[in-house]
Amino acid sequence: MAGFGEPGVTAVDAAGMTVGVVAARWHGELTDHMADRAVAAAEACGARAVVARVAGSVELPVVAQAMARRFDVVVALGVVVRGATAHFDYVCRSVTDGLTRVALDEGKPVAHGVLTVDSIEQARDRAGLPGSAEDKGWSATVAALDAALAVRGLAAAAHRVGFAR
Repeated sequence: MAGFGEPGVTAVDAAGMTVGVVAARWHGELTDHMADRAVAAAEACGARAVVARVAGSVELPVVAQAMARRFDVVVALGVVVRGATAHFDYVCRSVTDGLTRVALDEGKPVAHGVLTVDSIEQARDRAGLPGSAEDKGWSATVAALDAALAVRGLAAAAHRVGFAR
């Protein structure tokens, strides 16, 4: 966690949009809370949320892709804690590359709300629990909806200046 530079994370007007939230069951105490916060953020923005659960973070991209085909935005949530082996690096790379590919292939915002941390304490501080410094479930959802609104705005602007397809 950088601890600085985060833009304001206030609700946006995303009335009528749909949010697919996919959350890992690994570290369930944290991911359950993050998923609840993602749903609360979607509702605060006027959007509807659908939640799916998967075993771990590696499974997030495939479900995110299925959701991106059906919903306006996707929010992927998980917790990966560094251990004593290279497994952490492989999981983080796989998840990040997979979610990025889904977003680009499907042309939909996919929020990377996977906490990649050195300790469970760092994860707790980012999971939106009472006293946490960050609320990744909320901020990832608002960021994805904000991106979807930006994409819609580009389409409208292109149409106004004669570049509509």
